[in-house]
Amino acid sequence: MATKQADLAGPGIGDYNELEKILPQDYSSLLTPKETQKAIFAVKNYIEENLCKELNLMMATCPLIVDVESGMNDMLDRDGSRTPIEFPCGLGLEKPIRASIVQAATKWKRFALKEFGCKVGEGICTDMRAVRKDYFLDHDHSAYVDQWDWELVITEEQRNLNFLKEVVRKIWKVLKGAETYVQELFPQLRTDRYPDLPDELTFLHAEDILDWYPDLPRKARETEVLKRHPAIFIIGVGWPLKDGYPHEMRAADYDDWITETVSEDGRPMHGLNGDILVWNPVTKRRHELTSMGIRVNAETLKKQLEMSGQLDFLKYPYHQGIINNELPLTIGGGIGQSRTYMLLLRKAHLGEVSVTVWPRILKDMCARKNIHVLE
Repeated sequence: MATKQADLAGPGIGDYNELEKILPQDYSSLLTPKETQKAIFAVKNYIEENLCKELNLMMATCPLIVDVESGMNDMLDRDGSRTPIEFPCGLGLEKPIRASIVQAATKWKRFALKEFGCKVGEGICTDMRAVRKDYFLDHDHSAYVDQWDWELVITEEQRNLNFLKEVVRKIWKVLKGAETYVQELFPQLRTDRYPDLPDELTFLHAEDILDWYPDLPRKARETEVLKRHPAIFIIGVGWPLKDGYPHEMRAADYDDWITETVSEDGRPMHGLNGDILVWNPVTKRRHELTSMGIRVNAETLKKQLEMSGQLDFLKYPYHQGIINNELPLTIGGGIGQSRTYMLLLRKAHLGEVSVTVWPRILKDMCARKNIHVLE
């Protein structure tokens, strides 16, 4: 088992011998490869249509590459463990553009909301593609990332826990609806082998989960909780807990994980962000679907950058836009597309729903276990 410090960032199991034990022994896909493709696009269309309807979003294009000097790329963590791919761009320029492939569109979306003239209560949803080269490539982590990256303009008064939960419940309604919809199209997905998602999420604070399992690292804590509650939203991802570690090393310049809040029973807590995780009955493991949150304002951005030793980030246009109140206050997140397909279509591996690169050791392992990885 990973130590608490090792488990903070760099997702993935980290060992192929361990992965071989984890992948199902008696797996058989409920859908053929052709049926899988049809189901993927049925789910994709359903989620995009209904996410836009529930949150008042419009579909919008988003970048695959951004200028390094804009500070726009998503660094994912605040320990520098996952860095974007950079390259010079612009034939014939005396000074080529330093471009980087996005790891997520988290920061760009706030600029886009301003550019598109979105008002309070309006937002965007993007069909985002990204590359995260520093992942350990296992059954549910890929270097190729596809997300519904969405962002919504809010007011200062909406920067609270109740509003966060309200938005999370709307997202869960869409995901649950997608499950019902795809099972109507492909009845073989409805089986006693794999229970359906629960109708409601359980909201938990990161502080609570640490109290329940003080000696376990983060992923192990999540796994144990999901055995009790098969669908959860963990609030406050990034705030340093009483054992000295945050639940995860969330970046300091997009989600607000520092704001003081209060639990439903009156205890002091922190953070206006979180993750939706579910129990995956196929892999019998934790399965993260989305990370999201109310975004930093000028005050919380400064505090979080200071805590993270990253005040030098304030030189970038994105950060200046927040400090000078030029960018709107927002809530937003990224819902993993392939992660969602994998879960709803009862798949054992991301490679069954997403075409990307996998190491030979993993492809051979999957072949032995009757897992059809797309080439």
